[in-house]
Amino acid sequence: MSTTVSAKVLLALVLLSGTTRAAPLRVVDDTGRTLVLPAPARRIVSLAPHLTEQLFAAGAGERLVGVARFSDYPAAARQLPVVGDYAGLDVEAVLQLKPDLVLAWSTGNQAALLGPLQRMGIPVFWSQPERLDDVAGSIQRLGVLADSAAVAERAAADYRRQLAQLRARYAGAAPVRVFAQIWDQPLTTVSNAHVIGDMVRLCGGVNVFGSAPVLTPLVSVESVLRADPQVLLAPGAAADASLWRQWRGWSQISAVRQRQMCVVEADWLSRFTPRTLLAADRVCACLQRARSAH
Repeated sequence: MSTTVSAKVLLALVLLSGTTRAAPLRVVDDTGRTLVLPAPARRIVSLAPHLTEQLFAAGAGERLVGVARFSDYPAAARQLPVVGDYAGLDVEAVLQLKPDLVLAWSTGNQAALLGPLQRMGIPVFWSQPERLDDVAGSIQRLGVLADSAAVAERAAADYRRQLAQLRARYAGAAPVRVFAQIWDQPLTTVSNAHVIGDMVRLCGGVNVFGSAPVLTPLVSVESVLRADPQVLLAPGAAADASLWRQWRGWSQISAVRQRQMCVVEADWLSRFTPRTLLAADRVCACLQRARSAH
């Protein structure tokens, strides 16, 4: 091969390598911020249990190097270093892990605590799901950022298929008044802007505090009595009887008279992951039972 031909081949290879270089990865997080990564994230820190679980669902759990406290699903997440929780963050511990992406929850993580990380140029993906549909979209975006898009797409498609089946099953169901209690002291519920509110609506329920102007309003026992829910819904273990002990003396409430207490596994109900559909299925079954009781 002549020197001239060799030079032309070399030039062509250089040009080809330039044209095939991976483009930056872009996603829009739940706060509307555009996140740009020059390459797929290889070392990821998750600051919320639901984001830990979503990343595993997206096929990129092996990219996690640090997690938030209570990140206990799947089992592999329990082996990872804990760097904080909703109350605080060990910034130094995060920096020692050398992350190229941090996943944060707008409701559960204080933005000010992440300021030092962002000022050092560490990208942060903010999660704030409000609807059941948002879970699938979040999994897809995490798949893009972690270069596991194919697995994430399949997980998202499966989630959407199961969600559509639930919607079809309970479309047109008779309305049932529901009080969703997420904490007892102080007594706290959710508005319709919360995923749990969306879940109640999916099942044909009417969230008695759905129009509240804040995501998780504090309410009084008197306001619950006035709303007269037909179902009392709360997170807890499958055999948890605390909800009944708290309300059993209030026979003015239809749910108490009819013994319509719906306790759903806390992780299913309060984390926004594929297991959210297990909670939705349980809530829908509770509401269906309440319809039969009237």
